[in-house]
Amino acid sequence: SSEVLEQMRQNMGLDQPVHVRYVRWMGSMIQGDFGVSFARNQPVREIVQQILPNTLILSLSAITLAFLAGILIGVFQAVRQNSLVDNSLSVVALFFYSMPSFWLALMLILIFSLTARNVWDWPFYFPASGMTSVGHEFMSPLEQVGDRLRHLALPSISLALVLAAGIARYMRGSLLEVIRQDYVRTARAKGLPERTVIFKHALRNALIPVVTLLGLYLPFLFSGTVFIETVFAWPGMGKLVVDAIGQRDYPVVMAGAFIFAVMVIIGNLVADLLYSVIDPRIRYE
Repeated sequence: SSEVLEQMRQNMGLDQPVHVRYVRWMGSMIQGDFGVSFARNQPVREIVQQILPNTLILSLSAITLAFLAGILIGVFQAVRQNSLVDNSLSVVALFFYSMPSFWLALMLILIFSLTARNVWDWPFYFPASGMTSVGHEFMSPLEQVGDRLRHLALPSISLALVLAAGIARYMRGSLLEVIRQDYVRTARAKGLPERTVIFKHALRNALIPVVTLLGLYLPFLFSGTVFIETVFAWPGMGKLVVDAIGQRDYPVVMAGAFIFAVMVIIGNLVADLLYSVIDPRIRYE
């Protein structure tokens, strides 16, 4: 009825002018009040508090794997420039860099979950979906950790492989540029071991432009979690936003976009602070 509609408009603040609604919305968002979910009839803040840690676990594990693997592979390629190994790794990196993360996720599920269990009959295979197994609460603490790691493996690798490929290519080019500098030639002329020249003198300076990728890759990482969490049914912010879009649950969608934006800003701030750690010449007074 018209009375019910009018009451709903008043409850949702839709009877106020646009500028008043916007100011009230911004004030609520800053305080962490995202409203009430239309679909769940539950405060969005409570939903986010339950779901956000799962996305942070997936994102941090993926970005850690990506940078560790990418930097090591990039260094390995740079010290063996134009060798068969270097050229082969460049082709592999280009292959993964060009691959959509959701397609890679489906291939990993097909190989290491379905085929490994049903065709190869492996005793150890990776789960295809979810964050925990049935009966997780009845496992011992050590078994619970192992169960979560098994469920985390494929989603984090799906994200990390694509990121690591780009980092490896960038690291290779940066290190090749650094090892051509005069101070590196001087270190070699003094008779220092090649390992010391690379890892003590050249690597730190080569990492400076690579740190920039942390800020550049975060938007890609969070957009990737939307697909990966949907493919693996991982209960995170990405899957929550996709489900909310289908249900037209606008408070949850806006909260997800806001949180992703804040996480990108924080990531860029961390990247800026890391400059002063890697390069002593850069200090923030």
